Amino acid sequence: MYAVSGTVSGAGYGGGFALIVVLFILLIIVGAAFVGWC
Repeated sequence: MYAVSGTVSGAGYGGGFALIVVLFILLIIVGAAFVGWC
């Protein structure tokens, strides 16, 4: 974690963006599963 923070500039923004992307992907997967079940 610290190694990544030390090598990536703007680690705070990058981490936040990655978190948003992961949540968005999970939302798509859950939505697709929900539509598939219905």
